[in-house]
Amino acid sequence: MLHTSFAPFGRTDPFVDMHRMQREMNRVFEDFGTSRRTTIYPPVNFWAGPDSIVMSAELPGLTQDDIELTVKDTMISIHGAYPSQDAGDDAVWSRRERPRGTFSRSVELPFHIDPENIDARFENGVLTVEMQRPEDDKPKRIKVKAS
Repeated sequence: MLHTSFAPFGRTDPFVDMHRMQREMNRVFEDFGTSRRTTIYPPVNFWAGPDSIVMSAELPGLTQDDIELTVKDTMISIHGAYPSQDAGDDAVWSRRERPRGTFSRSVELPFHIDPENIDARFENGVLTVEMQRPEDDKPKRIKVKAS
């Protein structure tokens, strides 16, 4: 039951009940949904130049053997799995926030890439993939002549 503190002759914070209700709701839902990812995973960054595009993805705790990377036309896909963390039959998890299980993420690229000209590196939990644009897909500058 929500108890309101009302002081008709004194100064009170008009938001006291709202803050108390927010604290209670946070407490109730503190661990709700921690078994599911609430964000898109893995997080990625992209930056593009005129000839290539680079993607970086954070994949902590994995090795290059745990990751499958595929590219087709203008789509790049990352698939993988985290090894299970077995704490034993008598263990009770207090908090479980690290990623677990399988994941898959596909991202549409702004242009076609050359599948034969891709450099993928995995270092310190970060996957960096540089993908070159094919020569025939690069924009061509047309010289305009005076008439």
